[in-house]
Amino acid sequence: MFNKIFKLIIAGLILAYAVYQFWEGEIGNGIFLILLSLIFVFLYFRNEMILLAFLRMRKQDLIGTQKWLIKISNPETALTTKQQGYYNYLHGIIFSQTNLTKAEKYFKKALKLGLTMDYDLAMAKLSLAGISMQKRRKREATKLLQEAKKLDKNNMLTEQIKMMQQQMKKI
Repeated sequence: MFNKIFKLIIAGLILAYAVYQFWEGEIGNGIFLILLSLIFVFLYFRNEMILLAFLRMRKQDLIGTQKWLIKISNPETALTTKQQGYYNYLHGIIFSQTNLTKAEKYFKKALKLGLTMDYDLAMAKLSLAGISMQKRRKREATKLLQEAKKLDKNNMLTEQIKMMQQQMKKI
């Protein structure tokens, strides 16, 4: 919605006004304004459109997720590097239902840009392994499965990894 630099400018202006409020003796207003400026700093690191897209994704609403992602007009300049990674990650999940070639492109770009959570990295590598398996690239799929297994520290994807290994044996 707002440019990332604009968010920092707003946070700085609010913080400056908070200091002025402290100077005038209005401590309550100053504290409130500092908390308000922290919202803009938070939104600098976590884009609001991507957060809303993740909320749609949790509800299994791929069309709604796509609508929120479309609202980000120029992701290369509007998002930080990690946010661009998650932008591509969400696109990869959306296209994994319909177009595997596009999904593979988005997942690879997301891995290149970087994802913060190990679970997200494991999920992206697991999805790439599934795509590689369907395209009959067994060596690449095996390597990606092993990497996903290492990244899955909470054992949330163990069943999917086991299923995929079973399918690999059949190829």
